[in-house]
Amino acid sequence: MDLVGISALLLLLLAILLGSGVWIGVSLLACGWVAMQFVGGGISAGSVLAQKIWGNSASFELAALPLFIWMGEILFRTRLSEEMFRGLAPWLNWIPGRLMHVNVLACGLFGSVSGSSAATCATVAKIALPELKRRGYDERLSLGSLAGAGTLGILIPPSITMVVYAVAANVSIIQVFLAGFLPGLLVMGLYSGYIAAWHLAHPHKAPRPSRP
Repeated sequence: MDLVGISALLLLLLAILLGSGVWIGVSLLACGWVAMQFVGGGISAGSVLAQKIWGNSASFELAALPLFIWMGEILFRTRLSEEMFRGLAPWLNWIPGRLMHVNVLACGLFGSVSGSSAATCATVAKIALPELKRRGYDERLSLGSLAGAGTLGILIPPSITMVVYAVAANVSIIQVFLAGFLPGLLVMGLYSGYIAAWHLAHPHKAPRPSRP
């Protein structure tokens, strides 16, 4: 069978597996095993896949992943995150949108230490949403800003996704981290700019400045 036929067969197999509800990772593993059957030279597909899986999972760089998750849990279980919210509040009262920007700044700061969007969103939501609701801020905009800014956890270094990508692509983790700083800051600025523009367009929904 030629290369085009093998590619068509693997593509069809992948479509069948995914369409039947098989997990994506298992589907890709099965397609890789089938593809290895077409390799000659007495190479065992099972041994090659086993060595590849073990080599990727035993990478030293991946040891950072549980540490990121642990850091997020520490911030979630302690009062450090709540104190950070109170510390940022006085600096934002003069900006259109005022305390709504806490969601963006808090997600950016937590994303830089947790490396996970889920941990960032869960931590900031437990702190910011009750406070914003108590102070009379629009609930829909609060949830929207949190849902958008929560994605900063995988964009601002150190990011779990960046670590996995760097290991899989065999590139420098430091260079990948450096490449994520400017886009992360740009996205934070865009989120804050939208919040400020929304409050300028809806001044009747913005509560009066209050002390933290």
